[in-house]
Formats: sequence, C-alpha cells, structure tokens
Amino acid sequence: MNLSSLSFGVLVLGLSSVFGFPPPIEPIKEWPFLGGSIERNQSNPTEKNIPASWSIKKDARKNVKWAAEMGTVSYGGPTIADGKIFVGTNNERPRDPKAMGDRGIIMCFNEADGSFLWQITHDKLPEPELNDWPKQGIGSYPAYDQKKIYYVSNRCELVCASTELAKGKTEPAILWKIDMMKDLGVFPCFLAIGSPLVLGDNVFVVTANGVDPNQHKLPAPDAPSFIAVNKNTGKLAWKSNLPGKNIMEGQWSNPAAFTMNGKSQVIFPGGDGWVYSFEPVLGTLLWKFDCNPKGTEFKPGGRGNKSYIMATPVIFEGRVYVGTGNNPDDGPGEGHFWCIDATKTPDNPEKDLSPKDEKFNPKADINKNSGLVWHYGGKVIPKPEQGREISFGRTLSTPAIHDGIIYLAELDGYLHCLDAKTGQKFWDHDLRDGTWASPYYVDGKVFIGTDSGDLYVFTHGKTKAEPTKIEMDQPIKGPITVINGCLFVNTGTTLFAISGK
Repeated sequence: MNLSSLSFGVLVLGLSSVFGFPPPIEPIKEWPFLGGSIERNQSNPTEKNIPASWSIKKDARKNVKWAAEMGTVSYGGPTIADGKIFVGTNNERPRDPKAMGDRGIIMCFNEADGSFLWQITHDKLPEPELNDWPKQGIGSYPAYDQKKIYYVSNRCELVCASTELAKGKTEPAILWKIDMMKDLGVFPCFLAIGSPLVLGDNVFVVTANGVDPNQHKLPAPDAPSFIAVNKNTGKLAWKSNLPGKNIMEGQWSNPAAFTMNGKSQVIFPGGDGWVYSFEPVLGTLLWKFDCNPKGTEFKPGGRGNKSYIMATPVIFEGRVYVGTGNNPDDGPGEGHFWCIDATKTPDNPEKDLSPKDEKFNPKADINKNSGLVWHYGGKVIPKPEQGREISFGRTLSTPAIHDGIIYLAELDGYLHCLDAKTGQKFWDHDLRDGTWASPYYVDGKVFIGTDSGDLYVFTHGKTKAEPTKIEMDQPIKGPITVINGCLFVNTGTTLFAISGK
C-alpha cells in the first residue's frame, strides 16, 4: 500500500468536510444494467474526453476502435462488465453451424478489441406470432452481477448464466432458469423483453404478461406481472399480479430501484399505466400512481388517448421520472411525463399517490397529499392554429438527468430539455425522424439516435445549440453507452466502439 497516496486521500476527504469541497468521484468501470445502475439514469458523470464526431464509412473511418457483427436485430445491450460486453440479438448471422435457424441469442464480446468470445442460444416457442415474434431474438438487456448475467430469453424464461467458460466448453453454463409461461402461467404478448434488475439477494423483472393479440383478450389475468427471484437459487421470493385484469396490451418496461435513508424501494411500471412501488424484500406495496388523466380511454391500435408504460423509469434524488407510451407499431399520440415524490407516504388505504385534479397542479390544496411534483405533456390548450397540438407525445425512452436538467425523448422524434426539479421547459428539438432510443449524458454532451440511423450530439445545458449529426446507416433503437473512455453504439446489426485514443 502506498502510504503517501493514502495520506493524501485522507487529507482530501478531510478538507472536503471542512471546506465543503466535493469528494473525488470514482470513475465508473462497468455498465452492468440498462441505465448503468439500479436507478436507471442514463447519465455518466465521470467519463471525459469522449469524441463528439466519428465516421463509420469503410473508406474514411475515423475514431472507430473496432466493430463487431451481431445478428440483424439487436435491442438488448450493450451491458459491459468484467472486460466483457453482453448483447441480445437474433440468429440471422449464425456463428454456430450446429445452431441454425430462428433463435434467440446472447452474444459476448471482448471489451478491449471486440473479438467474439461465446454465445448462448435459445430455441423459438411453438407459436411465435403470439409469444415469440419471428426474428426478434432476445430484446432483454442482461444484468451483470458477480460473474453472472440475468436476462429474459425469447421463450419468456428468466435465465441466470455464468459469464465464464468451463474448460472445453464453447457455451457458458446456465445456472438456473424460470420458465415464466410454464411455471407461472404468464402469457407474453408478442415477445418478452424484460431487462432484469439485481438488488440485494433478489433479481426483479417484469414478466411481459399481456393480451392475446389476435383477440385482444387477457388469457391470464391472475398470472404475475412482476416477480422477485433469489439471485443465487432461482427460487421465487415473491410475486405480484398487479395490475391484473387492467393490463391494456403488453408489459415491456423494466423495474428501477433506489435506497434513501436506509430504506429501499423497487419500482414496477405497470401495463395499466400505473407506477407501483414495493418494499423489495417482502413485496409489500408502498404506493401507486396513475400516469393517465381521469376519463381517458385505451383503444387497441393506438386510437385512444390512454397509454401504458413502455419507457423505463428513472429515479433521481428520491423522485421517479416516467412517461407513458404504446406499442411503437401503433404510432405517435398523446403522452404524459411525470415526476413523482417516491418518499411520500399515502394517507389512504389504497396507497394511492395520484393527483386529485385534472390540472395537475402540485401546489393545489387538493393535491397536497399526492406524490405529484410536476407533469409535462398532453394536449396544448387552447388548440394552436399552427404547430403541434400536444406538448409531449408517447415515449419508449429512458430519461437522462444531470446537473438538475432532464432530457426526455418521444416516439415522434422530439428531444425535450427540462428543469428536473420543476418541469420548466428550456428547449426542444425536432430530430426529423422517430426514435425509440434514449438520451445519454456524458462529458458535457447528450447523445441520441433515431430510426433513420442518425445520431445527434447536443451540448449539455439550458440553452440549445445546434447539434452535430453523425450518420450510422442503421436504426439506433437503444441508448449509447460510455465506459473506460470508449463510446459504444449498437446499430442493431453492428456494435461499434468509438474512441479518440
């Protein structure tokens, strides 16, 4: 041990407490979840010197460290930990001649050079059009914990697999799995893509229980929508069938969690458009919040004005940030974005923290016991003669929060910049195409991709500057990820590592 370094560290911490200097921030070495941490915030405050421009054109590549081919559809990743990268994909570019045809795949690459290390394959379900949509592969972002990954297969299985290859093996061992269809009676609508969350001894996941898309009826209203499983044994710790018969269509979002004042909460975004908070060990319901205005109506095909939650919630300083959305195939429409005080204790037996009026005024006396901090979205009133009729639309995107500023994107292709504490709007930007992707903050920049394959780079701040646009040639459905000085972009077919070094 270097005693001089240790003494300097103690001195810095001592001066921090006396003079109010912030303690040194440890650099993030891994990105083991969707969102990087249990709070799911798409913000990386430690990385520096990240390139804001590059080119992937083969005859004029710039700042491309390496590129690794995946399948032809890749939603689930990258998850980066222990020098490895884990990505969910399909099998349209098969690497194993013994495993051909339509399958779900988890691929593992070397972080340093992009070399292929191994893959895990999963067969299709018998009726793919109902529960395992053709050629979609594995859409789950794996969660990493202590040389294990947890993910949801295309077969609606919660899987725990080793990240290490045993001697003589080409595929890592599956340590345990729960078949959520067979064991729990779950009926996934189209596909199961839940991205698990590890907290303490449990792994949490949304099961994807939903309707039969042919009849738009719910086959299994009593099946669990949210489960906690012991991460070591694979035994069910607890389950919840909320929202039961009120599921509108599918459940494709992901849990988030946080700990404050020694107490933890795990947040479940429901297929009824409500957010539910549970105590993570016993599964006790702590509170719930309705993310749709009263009187709205859900109609299949996106024709209604009531939505469920597709985006992953983010938790920041005890507040939950979440927006509503629909199946992206149903197109854009009216959406709502909420900031909820997760530290509030409900004053009613229903444990309901929803606002009581339709103006969503957090200062109104009628809302004093609600969890409402602010609301953004819905129709513009009075209706404008020109321009958009809604202030915020449906969203699939996980927000990014940094320096008290929140960035949120909507399916129709707009990026919004707001005050995270008040909801005050600073600016928005038309991306000129739709987006499933999430904004990502790093190194004073905000990155977001579009369905046409453009990746925009904005300067972080309350004043909008014209962004840089980088052509990536393929749709970018997920957020970029930055770790160890390298920026990773998943174009669905190729994983690019971008570095200025």
